[in-house]
Amino acid sequence: MRLRTLTLAAASGAALLAAGVLPANASGAPTTPRSAQEGSVSAADLLAKVTFCSQISNGKYKTDDETSATIPVCGKNGAVFWKADMDIDCDGQRTTNCNENRDPWYQDDTAFHQSDGKPLKAETLPYVVVPSSSSIWNYSSAGIKGGGVVAVIYNNKVEYAVVGDTGPTKIIGEASYATAKALGIDPDPETGGTDSGVTYILFKNSKVSPIESHSAAVTLGDRLAKEFLANN
Repeated sequence: MRLRTLTLAAASGAALLAAGVLPANASGAPTTPRSAQEGSVSAADLLAKVTFCSQISNGKYKTDDETSATIPVCGKNGAVFWKADMDIDCDGQRTTNCNENRDPWYQDDTAFHQSDGKPLKAETLPYVVVPSSSSIWNYSSAGIKGGGVVAVIYNNKVEYAVVGDTGPTKIIGEASYATAKALGIDPDPETGGTDSGVTYILFKNSKVSPIESHSAAVTLGDRLAKEFLANN
């Protein structure tokens, strides 16, 4: 995950338009999950359980470097959640749309790796970025692990992802290119994303094996989502 600023993102977008450059997702891209509804639990049912926040973080997070800290991490039985924006993480293995030419903040590694030891592949694997541990909040102490299951909800759609990367200690709200694309959010790493409306529900003590199996994330996520509804 990178530290981006609203000013830089806006300037970059203007430069692309001026140059007549098409966004990354306008070119041919590998197949990524496109489901509007993964699993059997609806977005409405999940959102109904996270209308109230019992804050577990010691402070709040910014959504971008230039914004105020307004986003708490909230606790529920079996999960933690937050409601934020979505910036696009294109880190990990180089692919057609995730590389240093497409993403000014590109890094060729992710905090958590595939079963073969290689970095994750942001273009094809739905994953979520969690803030690195700090005095604000320590994700591992809260039962959140690399490869843990996350239900990402946007515009009445549910996408299951894994915890795949860590980011700055004071910023929250980022997911991989594949996550954004599956939810109908512009996945361009430089100009895409959305400013609000994304809910992230992270299931405690869960782990997808292997981490790179999206189908395994959906199967486990659907089971944990049902348990979440039953226990909250």
